[in-house]
Amino acid sequence: MVDLQTAMAAASAERKQRSGAASEERKVRRSGASLGLEPFDPVKHVSKEKADTASMWLVIVFSITVSVMMRYVLMPNTTPEKSDILYLMPLSAIILIPQIHRMVMPKDFQEFYGKGTWFKAGFLHTFTFLAMSFLLVNPPMGDIVAPKLASHWAIATDDGEVLMFNEDSSKDGEIEWIVSNDGRLEGDIWLLFALADNVNSDGAEVTVELTHQSVTQELASDADFWATNSDRIANGTKTDNSSAPNLVPHSKDQPFAVNIGNDLAVGTHEIMVTITEDGDPWENERVYNWKLVVVEAVEQAESGQ
Repeated sequence: MVDLQTAMAAASAERKQRSGAASEERKVRRSGASLGLEPFDPVKHVSKEKADTASMWLVIVFSITVSVMMRYVLMPNTTPEKSDILYLMPLSAIILIPQIHRMVMPKDFQEFYGKGTWFKAGFLHTFTFLAMSFLLVNPPMGDIVAPKLASHWAIATDDGEVLMFNEDSSKDGEIEWIVSNDGRLEGDIWLLFALADNVNSDGAEVTVELTHQSVTQELASDADFWATNSDRIANGTKTDNSSAPNLVPHSKDQPFAVNIGNDLAVGTHEIMVTITEDGDPWENERVYNWKLVVVEAVEQAESGQ
């Protein structure tokens, strides 16, 4: 038999043994080496930060250089129809980044570069190039877009006293004007529109051609129409009485007024507006195709029979 004192001593020894084992286990779990963690080296950490910073600036300089070459070397020798190469070639230059690092960076920096470095450098190059290309091809560094329609285009008839605007919207590129049976669109017919540009719309050359029944004629714009008829345009009658004053929403827009004929016959009158300008570095062009459809009021004629 074991007396009580001996049993208590044995139990106490066992508890101490278990407590020591648990403490050792906690030490093992808290050990960085056991978890695969490397000991922190301040000197190495500073070197790595310097290497990453140098890599960042190298990629930025490389991307800016590629962007400038794209704008002033590649772009003037490329047509707008083949403009895809302007983005594909600079972006494909990502494959050169590792080699440039090996050529430029000191050896004590190169040991810190790996797949993560090239991944980050690729994103930095892409977004730097996109930002630089946006700045270089837009004013004041460049101009690759022709002037565009400032607001809406409109058709108005002039009987010598009042300008009458049609109630049909021009947003879909077509205006339908209903006339009486066996009638014509009476009066002088004017095409009114304005152009806006981010540089100077006055520098663009605008050609207006009218085609009706396979006959095409080139029309000239009246440079004084808007100035001499500003009040009549602002007070032009229309069913919703809204579009006439909004044809030229900004003072910097270039207005156009083209007389497309008088007493127009029933049918489709096709209008083609061609806008060209000497941009930088390309010649910019934009084409609008509109239709004025003069229709007889057939239903009114039938109801009167």
